[in-house]
Amino acid sequence: MSATCELCAGDGGELLWQHPSLRVVLVDEPDYPGFCRVIWNSHVKEMTDLSPSERTLLTDAVWAVETALRETMRPEKINVATLGNMTPHVHWHVIPRYPDDRHFPSPVWAAPQRAADPAALQPRRTRLEQLRQSVRLQLQAVATLA
Repeated sequence: MSATCELCAGDGGELLWQHPSLRVVLVDEPDYPGFCRVIWNSHVKEMTDLSPSERTLLTDAVWAVETALRETMRPEKINVATLGNMTPHVHWHVIPRYPDDRHFPSPVWAAPQRAADPAALQPRRTRLEQLRQSVRLQLQAVATLA
């Protein structure tokens, strides 16, 4: 636990699923409904700080979230990233992407390509409750393997 780490100090988003070792949150990112993070609970900086079985648990959770996003949000593409330059705490971003999103085809951290389209975002936002349920359902299998 690090007193200066935002992922140690708080959940990092709306808590969707909790495991003793990790959690999954829905990020409050208005232009990217469905943007999730899979966060290791202990403060570690690199994937290789985890044991092989811990890494497997974490990546199984990432793939479960990706599956839930694909089935529920129906994006053109899913971006999966683990950077940690700004927040050096192991976490993965799982982001549904669409050709009309602000940054497509660039990463969400790049300069925007266009303004957000409220008409395109609204149907995606209406699927968030279904996504919450789907994430929990997909992660039940991960929890039984841990």
